[in-house]
Amino acid sequence: MFYRPEDGHGLPHNPFNAIITPRPIGWISSRGAKGDNLAPYSFFNGIAYTPPQVMFASTGRKDSLNNIEESRVFAVNIVEYAAREKMNLTSGTYPPGTDEFTLAGVERVECETIPCPRVKDAPANLECRVEQIVKLLGENNYLIVGEVTGIHLRDDCLVDGRFDVLKFNPLARGGYRDYSVVTEIFEMLRPGQK
Repeated sequence: MFYRPEDGHGLPHNPFNAIITPRPIGWISSRGAKGDNLAPYSFFNGIAYTPPQVMFASTGRKDSLNNIEESRVFAVNIVEYAAREKMNLTSGTYPPGTDEFTLAGVERVECETIPCPRVKDAPANLECRVEQIVKLLGENNYLIVGEVTGIHLRDDCLVDGRFDVLKFNPLARGGYRDYSVVTEIFEMLRPGQK
């Protein structure tokens, strides 16, 4: 099958996000004039090491984007399998000013380097200052790039000096309503690496 996106795919559901899978989920916390917000974004990833930077994309003008434009900071909370139901609850469309931390029963604590809440028990949190907000093609598509200014690692996820994903089993997004969980890893060395 081949199709041009502008012509449509003719399938019952759009296959685009099912092709790009699994995708890590950035559970983005932010604070604005109307309060705290917590929402998952699956168009999320790390994009640079030095300085460390992350990005996520928002389809639509949501509370997260409004808060981040106002405060210029946000936190990325890594989602573990055990938090899947709470994460899913925070993905709903709620009236502006809804506090998803409270709605989903997620405990929050303050970040260290920015004025923003983070998920207390997340395996890792990345505190970020906005570097860029880019209006993308389409009616309501935005790319948010942040420099990581602080990193929290949950102690039980550190094993022999390494952040061990099998200690928390990261949740990933597939297409449609599909999710996956990391339960197995393997190591490969690049050519010439020791």
